[in-house]
Amino acid sequence: MVVTTRSRANGPITELLGVSRAGVTKRTKSSSAGGRKPVSTRKKSTQIPAPEVVKERPASPRGTNAPLIASQANSTAVLPVKSHAPATTNTILGQATAHLLSVDSSLKHLIESHSCGIFSVEGLAELIDPFQSLVSGIISQQVSGAAARTIKARFIALFTPTPTCPQPFFPMPEMVVACPNDKLRSAGLSGRKAEYVVSLAEHFIDGTLSPEVLSTAPDAEVIEKLTKVRGIGKWSAEMFLMFGLKRMDVFSTGDLGIQRGMAAHFGRDVAKLKSGGKGKWKYMSEEDMLRLSEGFRPYRSLFMWYMWRASDVSVDALTEDGGAGKGKGKAQAGPKAKKA
Repeated sequence: MVVTTRSRANGPITELLGVSRAGVTKRTKSSSAGGRKPVSTRKKSTQIPAPEVVKERPASPRGTNAPLIASQANSTAVLPVKSHAPATTNTILGQATAHLLSVDSSLKHLIESHSCGIFSVEGLAELIDPFQSLVSGIISQQVSGAAARTIKARFIALFTPTPTCPQPFFPMPEMVVACPNDKLRSAGLSGRKAEYVVSLAEHFIDGTLSPEVLSTAPDAEVIEKLTKVRGIGKWSAEMFLMFGLKRMDVFSTGDLGIQRGMAAHFGRDVAKLKSGGKGKWKYMSEEDMLRLSEGFRPYRSLFMWYMWRASDVSVDALTEDGGAGKGKGKAQAGPKAKKA
């Protein structure tokens, strides 16, 4: 049985797994009348205590599947994921791919050629700190992957490890808010990015964003809350839903890579569309994208992933930091696009 407790001392939510123990002893009151020695009724157990059994974490096609951790300087307390469906981490990807093929058998080549690790057993077991993931996404805006990693390392180094936690750690929201702006900028953040990071930290501090909220709120509500943070747009929020929270029914009409992939998959001449485009143009309209993707519910995230494959777009930049977004509200040219 899974029991959830909250520590009053430091506030993290932890998951404790019950252990079955054999050989429970019983002791009765003894009488010492007449100088007789008390007689013990404890029975010696001949059974071996049963090992701890870890139940499989349920995965849901309509909820958060990532095990979320709260930002703690010296803790990795896991927030249990609420069960929404009987599917398990061992079967959710198989169920999803089977559904996609039942809707469109022509996806078979893409599915057989590319293994989606995001929703695999290993992918779903990855611990995600939503604050760290979103900060990492802000840091990576408009810079190369190598530059983003360097800035992130410098950002972490701003917060001196404590005697009880000598190793480098990702700062908690309270620590970010307390850090002077010029010190944040010394790590390589622009003035605008420093403001974005502080804004995000404030939303975690006041409870607007939290592992609890992000694990249970509907997609639309999560997007609404995230887009109220400076520096995070709708596309960014959608990518975080998919790559960070591992939600399986996310679909972004504002991603140019998905537009291009869907156009190619459904038989449109992508090269002709691109060469003939003038001004503001699209490979496919949002209406057509929504109509064609509707049948793939509740696994549109996986369908979207394969449309990136059809478009030959890399998603490495998103999977590295759990999908924290790049960009504010406008259509993006696939996961590699960077816009402040």
